[in-house]
Amino acid sequence: MRFTPLFSALPPATLEPISPNNPGKRLAKVLGYAAVRLVGNMFKPFRNPEQLRGAVWLYVVSQNNYDSLRFIKEHRPDAVLLAGQAKQIGRYNGQVNRLSLRRKLLYYWQLPLVFFGLLQSEGRRAWRFFDLIFNAVGYYEVYCRALRHYRPRAVVFANDHNDDARALLLACVAEGVPTAYVQHASVSTNFPPLGFDLSLLEGQDALDKYRHCGPVRGQTRLVGMPKADNFVRQRNEQPRVQRVALATNTLDDTAGIEAAVTYLLTEFPDLSFTYRAHPSDLRRFEALRTRFPQLAFSDARQESVFEFLQRHDALVAADTSTHLEATLLNLVSLYYRFGQHGVADDYYGYAAHGLVDRAFTLDELGQLLRRYVAHKPADHYQRAAYYCATLGTPDEGRSQQLALRELDAWLATTAKA
Repeated sequence: MRFTPLFSALPPATLEPISPNNPGKRLAKVLGYAAVRLVGNMFKPFRNPEQLRGAVWLYVVSQNNYDSLRFIKEHRPDAVLLAGQAKQIGRYNGQVNRLSLRRKLLYYWQLPLVFFGLLQSEGRRAWRFFDLIFNAVGYYEVYCRALRHYRPRAVVFANDHNDDARALLLACVAEGVPTAYVQHASVSTNFPPLGFDLSLLEGQDALDKYRHCGPVRGQTRLVGMPKADNFVRQRNEQPRVQRVALATNTLDDTAGIEAAVTYLLTEFPDLSFTYRAHPSDLRRFEALRTRFPQLAFSDARQESVFEFLQRHDALVAADTSTHLEATLLNLVSLYYRFGQHGVADDYYGYAAHGLVDRAFTLDELGQLLRRYVAHKPADHYQRAAYYCATLGTPDEGRSQQLALRELDAWLATTAKA
């Protein structure tokens, strides 16, 4: 995804923490990575609390990944959660096993070959994202070595597009290790083709999008959203909207966010509002905190998205899979873009498929919200049926059990092979 037109067109504020626009800053980032991650990993001791040899690996690259795969760990005594040696997993940093990356430095002799190959195929983007190329070198070789050493029974992923996750997937294919995938969030048509032996997808939407991305490898099963099981049984039954959640990500413009918050809190003084930024967003929004003391804040690093949504009746957000999670809990979800950046318009297709109501202006947003303040339908959650295969079926609220049955049966088959 790093060399797609969509990625290159991301707003500068979004790209900056990923890959700085200034070449000097990119070089400094590369040097910092080399010192802290490459050289630093060689001298940083670690000891895994669990046995990795012969286990079912649950590979995570984020806090959300951990939440999405934890139910497998709780079910299977042979499953272990693990990540790369220095990968940040939020509040679960100390609870995952680690794969050593100490030898990653040994493979940087390949960097000139990789870079000039990408320069020929990708042109100027190879220069623009040189730091990301630098970071990715060596993952594949290190992970191939780890697979040969530990010989895991299988590797289960919740991410299919990060550089380290892709490297491990390719290493598994090369070393003959079975792979499975549990979808952890909504997908888009910009994702890589589905390349796992078994893919447990949430619904028809995900399968249709992956078919658009390219050939679908292996078996696919539609199992709903396992991470939502404990919450869909507690759907919001309020007949009118009184508590509104505002969720943003790094794509959303600061001025646009402030304008929307100002409008909503002024127009709806009787409603309560809570603001939640994406966990990777470093902005503090001090102006909002000072100007609107009645505005509550949720820390995405400490409070899960479902815990956050449970306290509300409606959600206002732009491009985030939180829309789907909100609708499943019977919150009214309203799509509004905080700013006019030219990428990711209706990125997940939620507005196009009727999952959410869309407002193009603040006045339209106000009109939609007033409608739901007057009355919120009790069956609003049924809009999510295209995205969640178990909705309205006997397996609703039992996606974890369904996913585990599929996974157990698949693992039993791989053991016989």
